[in-house]
Amino acid sequence: MKTGKLVVLGSINADHILNLAHFPQPGETVIGKQYQVAFGGKGANQAVAAGRSGADIAFIAGVGEDDIGARIREQLSRDQIDVSAVETVANETTGVALIFVNGDAENMIGINAGANAAITPDVLTRHRQKIIDASALLMQLESPLQTVIAAAQLAHQHQTRVILNPAPACDLPDELLALVDMITPNETEAQRLTGVTVQNEQDAAQAAQLLHNKGITTVLITLGSRGVWLSENGEGQRIPGFRAQAVDTIAAGDTFNGALVTALLENQPMQTAVKFAHAAAAIAVTRAGAQSSVPWRNEIDAFLHSQG
Repeated sequence: MKTGKLVVLGSINADHILNLAHFPQPGETVIGKQYQVAFGGKGANQAVAAGRSGADIAFIAGVGEDDIGARIREQLSRDQIDVSAVETVANETTGVALIFVNGDAENMIGINAGANAAITPDVLTRHRQKIIDASALLMQLESPLQTVIAAAQLAHQHQTRVILNPAPACDLPDELLALVDMITPNETEAQRLTGVTVQNEQDAAQAAQLLHNKGITTVLITLGSRGVWLSENGEGQRIPGFRAQAVDTIAAGDTFNGALVTALLENQPMQTAVKFAHAAAAIAVTRAGAQSSVPWRNEIDAFLHSQG
């Protein structure tokens, strides 16, 4: 890896969050509580997690020509993120996510892409130098797939490490997977990519090997409260997470990803970086919302110190 610079390519959403006792069935109306509007989007969440963790980070994304887009851009800047490549898209709204959270802290999410859909390869071309100069590129799948592929190609050509969080789950071409150095699916996403239902460590090892066969060196399959399955060059192990009393898990995976890459860019060993990311995610699930739940570096360090 080159210097410690990180660039994130991804989505920005305004999250509309409603807490429910249980998710509604088709045709059912459920009375909710604690409605809030918060800033989210997988790309922005991961960028914020990296920024608050101490990364030297730039963000390639888009917001709408609206008030909430301007406010999100200002907040991202306060979160230690270079927003010079966060474009305001004319005649478009900022992306929206409608989120239900049930009594077990599980979530159900529907998304309108808005300005996120306008982040085309042409937009990427305007900011290509940020990827060329970076040590790592972190992406998800709420941006147009052709832009994700183009960014991976550019990064690969310039020895910038490509890290893909393949969420939301969808089918991906081998053309993209062959460009990925590290992939971080959850169990559902791993199943979508490999056909393996991940229910235990043996399943996780099988899924990881299939991803290695696609050309991916490092595979981390997140297993919720059980931690992650880490497989490097075919050698796998489960690294357990930390126990936490969950309020909601909306940004847990995004926080994990942003903190993980930050630690790796500091040249921390992989297992140490995973534990750092686990700590960040454990703090995040004890708080409501997406970016509002993401901890700062001093909080993560204090948490790890408290765990011995």
